This record gives sequence, structure tokens and C-alpha cells, in this order.
Amino acid sequence: MPLEQGLVEVYTGDGKGKTTAALGLALRAAGHGLRVYIVQFMKGWPDYGELSALLHQPNITLVQFGRPDFVDRDNPDPLDIEMAQEALTHSLDVLRNGRYDVVVLDELNVALDYGLVSLAQVLALLDAKPPYVELVLTGRGAHPRIIERADLVTEMCEIKHPYAAGINGRKGIEY
Repeated sequence: MPLEQGLVEVYTGDGKGKTTAALGLALRAAGHGLRVYIVQFMKGWPDYGELSALLHQPNITLVQFGRPDFVDRDNPDPLDIEMAQEALTHSLDVLRNGRYDVVVLDELNVALDYGLVSLAQVLALLDAKPPYVELVLTGRGAHPRIIERADLVTEMCEIKHPYAAGINGRKGIEY
């Protein structure tokens, strides 16, 4: 049974938990029989714990468009731009095909902020969202126009983080 009304949600800010919140929503939706599609922009690491966990969820599909390297904000590799453009085109196809109730575009805000995709492209994607699809955008630095268009915006605010104490990312917790 599709959603009667799909909204646009944005999880942004400098704090930890944006992708985690989106994946929690995805698990909740899948648990209620909704079909979920997750597109990860700028992520190509195969060792994310959530990837292994989501493989066992029959109502969730996840695809990555990115290299297993960080993107240089000031000088992105042409391959990073190409992969982000592919992810955006793929996301638009997923939205339009009508087979999914929830679509998560993980790190799309960052891809926009880094200039890998344009604001016009992202706004056109929002325009193409069917009324029954819940669309979730994650990533730091959400553009003001995206925030304006969203129905729900949550800003994760870092108050304290173990990185400041020299504690590196831990497998199973941060990735």
C-alpha cells in the first residue's frame, strides 16, 4: 500500500547521525512493508556495516556511486563529477518508475555543495517527485533553496565528538 502523502525530508548539519537517521527511517519503512531505495552519492567503500545489514532486508535496495576515496572539494576529480551525475540520473529514474515508496539520496547535499551536481538539477529532481513518495536528502551544508522546499528539516549539531579527543572512527560504530 503506497503512502497517501510523501514528503521531502532533509537531514543536514555538522553533527554525526544524518545517514544513520535516514537508514533508521528506511528500516522502519521496510518493516511496514514499504519499498525503499537508497542511493549513496560520493560513497564507494564496501566496508560500511550498514551495507551488510541492508543486504538482508528484502524491501530495501541500496546502490553506491562513488570511489573508495574522499572527494577534494576544491578540485574534484572528473570521475567524481561523472559518478555524481550518474547517481542523480539514476535517482531520477528511480523516482519516476513508481516502484518505491521511500527514496533516500544519501550525501546529495554534499554533492551539491561540492559542485558535483547543480542546484537546478536537484530542484528539478524535487519537482519530479511523485506525491506518494517520501524523499530523504542527507549531507552537510544543505542549500537554503533545498531547505525551503523541504517539509521536514533536521540539523544535526555537534556538541562533542570523540575525534576531538583523538579517538578514530570505530568499525561498527562510525562505519
